[in-house]
Amino acid sequence: MAEMHHEAVRRWLRVGLTLALASGAALLAVRARVPVPWMIGPLLVTAAARMAGLPAVSSTRLRNAGQWVIGAALGLYFTPQVTALVLGLWWAVALAVLFALGLGVLFGGWMDRALGAAGAELTPAQRRATAWFASSVGGASEMTLLAERAGARADLVAAAHSVRMTVVVLVLPFAMQWARQHWQLPALDATPPGRAAAEWPGLLWLGLATGAGAWLMGRTRRANPWFIGPLLVAMALTMADVHASAVPKALTNAAQLVIGVSLGVRFSRPFLRTAPRWLAAAAVGTLGMIALCAGFAALLAGLTGLHPVTLMLATAPGGIAEMAITAQVLQLGVAVVTAFQVCRLVAVLLLAEPLFGWLERRRAAPVHEKGA
Repeated sequence: MAEMHHEAVRRWLRVGLTLALASGAALLAVRARVPVPWMIGPLLVTAAARMAGLPAVSSTRLRNAGQWVIGAALGLYFTPQVTALVLGLWWAVALAVLFALGLGVLFGGWMDRALGAAGAELTPAQRRATAWFASSVGGASEMTLLAERAGARADLVAAAHSVRMTVVVLVLPFAMQWARQHWQLPALDATPPGRAAAEWPGLLWLGLATGAGAWLMGRTRRANPWFIGPLLVAMALTMADVHASAVPKALTNAAQLVIGVSLGVRFSRPFLRTAPRWLAAAAVGTLGMIALCAGFAALLAGLTGLHPVTLMLATAPGGIAEMAITAQVLQLGVAVVTAFQVCRLVAVLLLAEPLFGWLERRRAAPVHEKGA
C-alpha cells in the first residue's frame, strides 16, 4: 500500500513538473504570437521532452476536465439565430460527411501500401483492417477499439491517428492565421453571445449542468463523453436563450494547455521507432488530406456563401476539440466548425465498421454474385 502511495505521489509530481514546463512554453508562444499558443506551445515542448527521454506525463483526469471546459465554452455560441443558420446548412453537413468518408477510403489505400514489413505477419484481411481504421477520420481511441475487434494492429492504428492529429494541429492554426491576415478577414466571433463575462453563481450552475451532461454521456459509453456531453448541455441552454455565465478565458487557456500536453506525451522515443515508414506515410498522407480539404472548402464556400477559412476548419481531418479551439481563438465561425465536426465524428463512428464489413463481404463474394 505504501509503495502504491509513493508511486502515485511520484506520478503527480511528474504531472506537476510537466504542467509547469508546458505553462512556460505557452507563455513564450504567446509572446512569439504563435496561433493557438496555449495548445501549440505545450504540445511542442512536451513532445520535445518526451523525445529527449524526460519523464513528461499527462493526466487523463486533467484532459477530461479540459475537454469539459472547452465543450461548455463552445456550446455558448449556439444562440437561436446561429442554430437556425447551422440547421439551414444540413445539406452542406451531409456533403462534408460523404467527403470525409471518401477521404478515409483514399487515405486507407495510401496507408495500405505503407504497411511494408510492419504488416508482414498480418493476413490480407488484417492488413486491410489496419489501413482502414488508421485512415478513418474519426476519434483515435474509438477507431483503435474498432481496429482491435477487426483483428488489426491496434498499435499502428493508434500511432497513425496520433500523427494525423498532431500534423493538423501544427499546420492549420498557422495556415488559418496567415489566411486571415492575407484576406484581412474580420473576427467572425468577436465574443460568445449571451453573457460576455463570467458571473457567480451562474458559472457554478453552468459547471454543474455540463458536468451532469458529461456523466450521463459517459454512462451511455458514447464517444468522447467529456467533450460531447458538456457541449450538448451548453448548446441546449443557449438555444433556449438561457445564459448563466461565460467561461473565463483563464479556464479555457488552462484547458487548451492540458489538451496540448496530452497530444505531446504520445511522442516518445519508442513511438518514433515504431514502423517509421508507417509514421512518415501518415504524416505525408495527412498533408495530402489537408490539401484536399482546402479544395473542398473552397467549393463548399461557393455553394454556401460562408468563408472558406471557416469551412476549412469545419472539414479539416483533425479532432473536434482541437479544430473548435482553433476556430474559437482565431474567431473564425465557432458554431459552424463545431457542428460540422460533431456531425462528421458521429457519422464516421457509426459507419466506419459497417462499411468495412460490407466491403469485406463484397470482396469475399463469388464473381458471379458481384455481376448479378
